[in-house]
Amino acid sequence: MSAEQQQDLFSLFSPASGVHPSTGSGQARLVDVRSGGIVFERSRRARNYRLTLRRDGTAVATIPVRGSVREAERFVAQHEEWLERARARARGKPRVAEVWTPGTNLLWRGEMTEIRVATPPVDATGAPPAAPARPAVCLGADVFRVPAFEKDLRPALEAHFARRARIELPARTWELAAVSGVEVKHVTVRNQRSRWGSCSATGTVSLNWRLVQTPDFVRDYIIHHELMHLREMNHSARFWARVEEVCPGWRDAEHWLKRNGSLLGL
Repeated sequence: MSAEQQQDLFSLFSPASGVHPSTGSGQARLVDVRSGGIVFERSRRARNYRLTLRRDGTAVATIPVRGSVREAERFVAQHEEWLERARARARGKPRVAEVWTPGTNLLWRGEMTEIRVATPPVDATGAPPAAPARPAVCLGADVFRVPAFEKDLRPALEAHFARRARIELPARTWELAAVSGVEVKHVTVRNQRSRWGSCSATGTVSLNWRLVQTPDFVRDYIIHHELMHLREMNHSARFWARVEEVCPGWRDAEHWLKRNGSLLGL
């Protein structure tokens, strides 16, 4: 398996019984976009027709290598009710505010936390500093500099989160890899829009920087998941048995992600 044939995590919603879920690991090319916003993709690794709903609301019909667009359209028509239910569930999921200002609540370290204006320090006499303090906001005990309170704070805060992630996530990955005895060659932190993590057969683990916004047990589960893929590059029963060995609480972590992932824009 090449480095490009990576194991993806939570890149697509799983369909109901009878509609095969996608692991996101096959290579596909765009075939067509038809009425109703359905994207048709041909996958060289797919064995069956699949219908999935991405977290951005895009419905994807996957066509196996020997399949046809016409047959895929027939498959979609057979599963229209499932697609409508999936879209309704997606619309009902909580979403983070598009624009962040003081008072906005967002996920930080696994808790919904209000953005508060940081109070400037005072000296022993109670007098404010001689020079105006640079704008800063608080998320719990963490303080972050921002350009101005009047602007959308989201770009600045997400940049801060990503910088922290590039320090924290690789360090935690190396730590858990040492404990579980898995050899890792490289760890990257990326701005992935449709997955929490991935790994390659060459030993590279890639993680979504938004994991710093999740609880520790969720972050660790994603890391364990990718580490176990370095032993089993699939989602077989043997793979999940390995995950169970190193992360017995993985089901709780998956449940948290399904319930709260939309609050992280995924």
